[in-house]
Amino acid sequence: MPHPRHRRARNRASDPVRPPLRSLIRSLPRPVLAAVVALAVVLSVQAADARPVDRPGPAEASAPLREKPSGLDQRERDRDRAPGRGAERGAVQPAQARALHSWSGYAFDACRAPSSRAMDRWRVASPFRGVGIYIGGPLRACQQKHLTRRWVARQTRRGWRTLPIWVGPQASCTGYGRRISTRPALAHRQGVRAARGARAAALSLGITPGSTLWYDLEWFPPGRGRCRSTVLRFLGAWTRTLHRSGYRSGVYSSVSAGIKAVGKVRGRRSYPHPDAIWFAWANGRRDTWLGRDWLRAPRWKTNGRVHQYALDVRASYGGVRLAIDRNYVELGSSPTLRRTPAACGRDADRRHYRTLRRGNRGEVVSTAECLLRSAGHLHGRPDGHFDGRTRAAVRQLQRSAGLRRTGRLDERTWTALLAGGSRPVLKRGSEGPAVRRLQRSLTAALPGAVSVHGHFGPATSAAVQRYQRRARLRVTGVAAHRTWLALQHGRPVVPPKRHGPKRP
Repeated sequence: MPHPRHRRARNRASDPVRPPLRSLIRSLPRPVLAAVVALAVVLSVQAADARPVDRPGPAEASAPLREKPSGLDQRERDRDRAPGRGAERGAVQPAQARALHSWSGYAFDACRAPSSRAMDRWRVASPFRGVGIYIGGPLRACQQKHLTRRWVARQTRRGWRTLPIWVGPQASCTGYGRRISTRPALAHRQGVRAARGARAAALSLGITPGSTLWYDLEWFPPGRGRCRSTVLRFLGAWTRTLHRSGYRSGVYSSVSAGIKAVGKVRGRRSYPHPDAIWFAWANGRRDTWLGRDWLRAPRWKTNGRVHQYALDVRASYGGVRLAIDRNYVELGSSPTLRRTPAACGRDADRRHYRTLRRGNRGEVVSTAECLLRSAGHLHGRPDGHFDGRTRAAVRQLQRSAGLRRTGRLDERTWTALLAGGSRPVLKRGSEGPAVRRLQRSLTAALPGAVSVHGHFGPATSAAVQRYQRRARLRVTGVAAHRTWLALQHGRPVVPPKRHGPKRP
């Protein structure tokens, strides 16, 4: 193959247009040629002036001049905000973002993501709502055989909340193979690089912007000043980069190391605090309490906390045994639950559901008729009168639930009527109309057991356990399919045995 310069010369010599044009230019007198060149220059300048330019608007023109960012910072911002990777394309609405990260309850994390079969078993039998998954990082210890985009989509669809974890370089004063640099500028770059890697791994698994990505920072001696300062520089870059991408920032560490270092930093403007903290403190307490010895900054007071209260324990639920860490999550709750009517605009939330029979009148009868109508057993509008039509509807409900057809709304019939509908898995931290429906049914089965407010808290969990024990079900504290089935069929509850002295 000939040299490129020789090839260009050969192509130029074979061009039939160039020789006549060259000879014509050479034949022109020099004054004429100079006039033609000057005219061409003037025309090009006028065209450039007429070309539209981007001029600042009134707000931009009056704004003070800001310091131009360095080339490295500008490249980082452009890269983080590139189409398909930044917050512009993957941004979510505030309400949707709040729904992604606002929840409470129990969670577990394991070195390897469990199989879908194990997750299905634990969803029904365990008290956990969330699962910590290690999505990547140079120091991730275990291979993730099951962790795929399909796995994440399936668990999310079934109600699991994920806690994505990235394991990157550790503090410079530790003995890990990958460590944070002692130079602040390099530590900043490492934090940016870690955030980008976590973002790419989250997007590949289908974890959308608005979610919280957690950085796993193991224990380090917090008394060493240079080590602590570079850790803070690294975590600040991690948080800032994730925010530019539309994700929330979370930091996992020991309560006496990374959490204490981050919590002691004052000034929200000077340092970008993470949105949530996940502290390891194996004290066995299922709460998120932290004293002023660990946190001084007024952040993460009421929510935004995860407590790892038990480490390296073995648990078995649904016949599946796993080695896990136990956590209690308090990342906020849904907006204030409003008192929504059960049906027909009637409020079915009551402290006691008394027995109704033919001839009764009043608001309670209207509520019962609304529920019977929504269940398809009563036709026509409620009138608040327990007549023959209402009695026939009650008998139809009792027949479908397998109860004795007495035509009276007694304790067991109320339980079946109030529990009618779908059978979702509810556990500690669940909220919404399904929880309110569960609480109504439990109140009818066990008068005074729980208040109706729509939040699955400790009292509701205790009431579910009490009903399961009385109905001779497996006591889990989780309202799953069998518990709903027993409620919808008005399963009788056995009174507790009294261990007192026998009468003569």
